[in-house]
This record gives sequence, C-alpha cells and structure tokens, in this order.
Amino acid sequence: MSQEIRNLEPKVLWNKFADLNAVPRPSKKEERVIEFMKNFGESLGLETFEDDIRNVIIRKPATPGMENRKAIVMQGHLDMVHQKNSDTVFDFDTQGIDMYVDEDWVRARGTTLGADNGLGVAAIMAILESTDIPHPAIEALFTIDEETGMTGALNLKGGILQGQILLNLDTEEDDEIDIGCAGGIDVTATAEYDEEETPEGSVGYSITVKGLKGGHSGMDIHKGLGNANKIMNRLLFDGFDNFGLQISEIKGGSLRNAIPRESVAKVIIASVFDEAFVFDMQQVVNDIKTELKTTEPNLEVVFEKLDKAPEKVMPSIAQYYFVRAMYTAHNGVYRMSADFADLVETSNNIAKVVVGEGKLSVQCLTRSSVETAKFDLAAALTSAFELMGCEVELSGSYPGWTPNAESEILDVLVPIYEKQTGEKPSVVACHAGLECGILGTNYPEMDMISFGPTIHGAHSPDERASISSSQKFWKFLLEILANIPLK
Repeated sequence: MSQEIRNLEPKVLWNKFADLNAVPRPSKKEERVIEFMKNFGESLGLETFEDDIRNVIIRKPATPGMENRKAIVMQGHLDMVHQKNSDTVFDFDTQGIDMYVDEDWVRARGTTLGADNGLGVAAIMAILESTDIPHPAIEALFTIDEETGMTGALNLKGGILQGQILLNLDTEEDDEIDIGCAGGIDVTATAEYDEEETPEGSVGYSITVKGLKGGHSGMDIHKGLGNANKIMNRLLFDGFDNFGLQISEIKGGSLRNAIPRESVAKVIIASVFDEAFVFDMQQVVNDIKTELKTTEPNLEVVFEKLDKAPEKVMPSIAQYYFVRAMYTAHNGVYRMSADFADLVETSNNIAKVVVGEGKLSVQCLTRSSVETAKFDLAAALTSAFELMGCEVELSGSYPGWTPNAESEILDVLVPIYEKQTGEKPSVVACHAGLECGILGTNYPEMDMISFGPTIHGAHSPDERASISSSQKFWKFLLEILANIPLK
C-alpha cells in the first residue's frame, strides 16, 4: 500500500480507508472484513456484536456534554463491487486494493477502488476511534452484502437499534443530500436448448465488445452509456438475419448492479459468407461507434477468426427467438419522475448474459422509486422472455425510500452546508438502491438522511474518489455530529 494514501488529509479518514482496503471484502464473502471490524471495535473497548445475519454493530457513548442529544446510527456497508479490466491480473479473494493518487483523485490499478462504500465505513471508524470529536451516543451499523442483494439490511431485525436518527454515508456526490431512493428487483430468465453439431463448411469467429465505461446501473443509467450485452446482441441479430450466424457461446457482463463493459461471443458462419460477413459487421460496428462516439469514445469491437470452429451451436429456431427477445427487452431509462426534476423513476440494466452448453441465462436489475412501476417493468421483461420459452424468476425485491420533507435531521444539514460552502445543497432522491428504505421497514420512526464524498465511476475499474471532496465531507460530518438535535 502506497504511503501517499496514508499521508492524505484528513489522515484519520484515509488511514482507516487504507486499513479497510487491505482486507478482501467481496459481496457474500465478508468473513474476513467482519472479523476485521469486530476486532477494531473490541480493540477500542466498545460494545461490539454481530446480529443473526452477521451485520456488525458497535456502540459508543456520547462525549461529555452531548448526552442530551438524540442517539444516532451511522451506517455503511462492508462489501464492495469487484470489477477489473480484462488485462488486469488480480485476485479479489486474496489481495488488498492497490491504490494510487492521480491529481485530486484516488484510484485503483485496474480494479474497482471500493470507495463505495469504503470511505463511508472509514469515516465511521474514524469517529469511533476519536477522542476529541464531540458527538452524541452512536451505534455504528456495518451491513453485509449490500451490492448483491441488500442481504444485511433486509435481515436486520427490529428492536436491535436504539438510535433515533440514521446517517447513511453512501451518497456519491458531495453537493447532494439524499432523502429518498429507488427500490429494485432481480429479473432472471433461463432456458435450455438442445445443441446441434456445427455444419460442415463452417468457420468460427470470436467477437469481443470492450472498452466501454461501465458504471453504476442506478446512478449512471441515464448517461447514455453503452451496454455490452445489447451491443453484442445487435451484432448477433444482424449476422443471424443476413448470414445465418449461429451462436456457440456468449459471456457478457458480470454483476447485476454494474452496466456491462465487455462481452465475448463465439459464433460460426458458412465459409461462403466469410468475407461478406466481416465487411457487413464492420459497417454495423461503425454505425454503433458513430451513435456512441460522445459517451463511449473507447468502444472496441474485435473479430478474430478461430483456428477451429466450435463443435456445437444453438439451433437456428432457438436463436431466432433469443436474439429477438434480447432486442425486445428494455435496457436503460424506462420513465423519468414526474415529481422530481431530472430523477430517473424506473430503469432496467441487462446485466449479465451467459449462453452455452445447452443453457442460457439473462440477468437484469430493475429499479424504480414507484413500487407499482417496478413490477410493471418487471412484467414487461418477463413477457419478452417468456414468449421465447424462458422461465423467469423475480427475486430480491426491496423497497424504495420515500422522501420525508419534514425530516428534522434535514433541517440540521441544509444550514450547515450553506454556512460551510456558501451554496445551497441539492436535496434529492436518487436512483440508486440505498439501504435506508429497507431499514425503515423495521424502524419506521427513525429519521434518515444520506450524504457522502464525491465518487465517480462506482462499480467499474474507473472508480475514483475525490481528495478535496473527502476533506469537504469530513468537515461537514463533524459539524453535523456537533449539532444533532436535543432529545
């Protein structure tokens, strides 16, 4: 770990982030970071325990003079999204994140950084360890598996937390104060098919879509970024209709909450169409590059002739329905909010496509701040895939967080922000899946707010955290803690 990270200001924040990022913490594999956090709390002599699902709770009493303030919950999630560039050699299960400074940004070499939500967690750790920062009684809630299912928040039982106000430190723009968020649901289509032998006289090709920016499938869904799975399907559709292309396998995307950056397919065509196929595909690629030249200037599509054609392929009739279902399935913004300016209400991310060996799977994450609209889009996706014979499973549904314009803690944050910056904050609802809505199910009386430092490119290897923003965030947080309302 480079010492330059630990020398950044505020040192208490960046040192805790460096400590945390030395611990592997993939979603659903949080055993090491859970033990790390428990050891941290116990080393401070603070009440530290796990709940039944393995969320970690650490309690710290109020500092002298702050005992008459309302108790607060400071909340962040322990897990991080694991994405890396295809040419990066890195094992997320065993290695800590390799960070470096790039002007005003902290980045990771070829991987996600883990600032989502590692900087929020590090800030909470710094407060717990402090001896000179005024604050009310604190419960630090470190949830598990936020990125792949909200498992920790969904399974936190009522009656465990004692705080009256919750500060969620998982917002990624430092000029925003979030008071609401979208809910989500996983839509997964699966089917089986009988593979057939590759016809005589066929040639094989590998098609690779790469160079896309990727990003957060909630916060970045409105930016017009390319989706590798949709781009790949467009190529396969054209090749199938014009040259009888047949699919042997597809591997596209990885995580449901990340806009897919890469997709690789192995296909065959009749050798008689070889030259015409390559020429036509390049025309399609040029069209796509022209359409996406502003948002995806680094898009690459590579065609490589295989030394040997794949032995088995998807039958033409199954492929006919598959590429059409993929074309029909909505990806991106479905509806903008009629109530909040510039807020995405409902969207879908076609996140992961796997085809091969007689099986296919398409995984989507559908989001909406309106519960009925979430299920409406899920029904539309279900219909598209059921028409081709897929079984469709809806799972992992979680609620949104309804904005509370009468929030007492909101009335604390806004004037502090204005005093410190001379500007008004953006009080918004966001299209990401914050845990506040879920936590509010079992703690309906808890007043909740979300804020954080500026983080760009979350859920992609381009993830980066602003150093100057972390300083702004830290100063903001300390003033909030000193001004928590009276009991």
